[in-house]
Amino acid sequence: MPSISKRGENVPMSPFRKLIPFADKAKEAGKHVYHLNIGQPDIETPAYALQQVRATNMKVLEYSPAVGLASYRKKLTEYYRKFDIEVSAEEIIVTTGASEAIQFAFLACLDHQDEVIVPEPFYANYNGFAQIADVRIRPVTCHIEDGFTLPDTAAFERMVTTHTKGIFITNPNNPTGCFYSKESMEGLAELCRKYGLFLFVDEVYREFCYDGNSFFSALNLEGAEEHVIVLDSISKRYSACGARVGSLVTRNKAVLEAVTRYAKLRLSPPGLGQILAEATLEMEETYIDDVKAEYARRRDVVYNRLSRMAGVVSYRPGGAFYCFAKFPIDSAERFCRWMLEDFDLDGATVMLSPGEGFYATPGLGVDEVRIAYVLNEKALHAAMDCLQAGLRAYPGRLDNVERSTVKAGAR
Repeated sequence: MPSISKRGENVPMSPFRKLIPFADKAKEAGKHVYHLNIGQPDIETPAYALQQVRATNMKVLEYSPAVGLASYRKKLTEYYRKFDIEVSAEEIIVTTGASEAIQFAFLACLDHQDEVIVPEPFYANYNGFAQIADVRIRPVTCHIEDGFTLPDTAAFERMVTTHTKGIFITNPNNPTGCFYSKESMEGLAELCRKYGLFLFVDEVYREFCYDGNSFFSALNLEGAEEHVIVLDSISKRYSACGARVGSLVTRNKAVLEAVTRYAKLRLSPPGLGQILAEATLEMEETYIDDVKAEYARRRDVVYNRLSRMAGVVSYRPGGAFYCFAKFPIDSAERFCRWMLEDFDLDGATVMLSPGEGFYATPGLGVDEVRIAYVLNEKALHAAMDCLQAGLRAYPGRLDNVERSTVKAGAR
């Protein structure tokens, strides 16, 4: 019998999907499962965009150009201009979601065993993308007690080695919801200029900045034009995760040429997805405004409920729709599995993502979880009721450990 590759054996397991078999069994047993484990919003995809797909009168669904439909890329330049970003259509490559954009960026910019510095906790799939590209992630640890604030530039500089090729951040952050200021971005850009590094920035959540925070794109970092590569997607801002349409944006011509070669190998980004994506750019701004306000309310529900749970440490995130929480428990993975297998409150339970999978440093995140506040307020309150009752009943609760209090307004 032939054996699979070492790469296939060692592919990292997604922390927000690894417990799905237990969730499926819970549902088969009649439990209602509140899914706070994954960033799949319950907000409706814009009806206008869906209608444009239905109204498509084509006889053949052809390949689009490898870099994406020209009409869509042109409209994207107008979209980015709303954030004071001036790019041309030629500096945008349409991808199959942000996931493919990240893979293309790694493959085009990094060689075997090159290193990328990433603040942790980070979006767990970066581990998988790094494995595919055969590169290493070097983590800079952030801490829940200060709301996962980005460490100063010196902390990143201490991680630079002869193998370092780039810095990768997500702003606003997934999984922490932390918002990074213009000043923080400028510090990282200065470091990239000093050492000749790429600055990879995932800006998927740029619309979702709260409390008066003003988003600043890495594409507007002066003097860093050749260093910055932005990854983007329509999945979250238009609740269109299944469309699988993202983009890679950079002014670095060598990177654009290399990524285009990869894009040609996979032939074409999704055709119907691009039609939907283009339609979203023809809508009024009220859709995004309403969605942002809804997520701000949901954030407050989760923050306020966590702040009243004994022994729980959390913070008020400044962006995206995620937060982390530290629980008084022996193991987040055991707790999350127990919630699905052994616990229910009036026939309902909660699915969360164990925090350990979002760290690269062994031993971190063992008692932490990521919460995606992607459900409506009523469902979130019900989920928090389940969580609170579950934490009280969990056999592995550690009441004898002194815990910090929730820090209001931490950034």
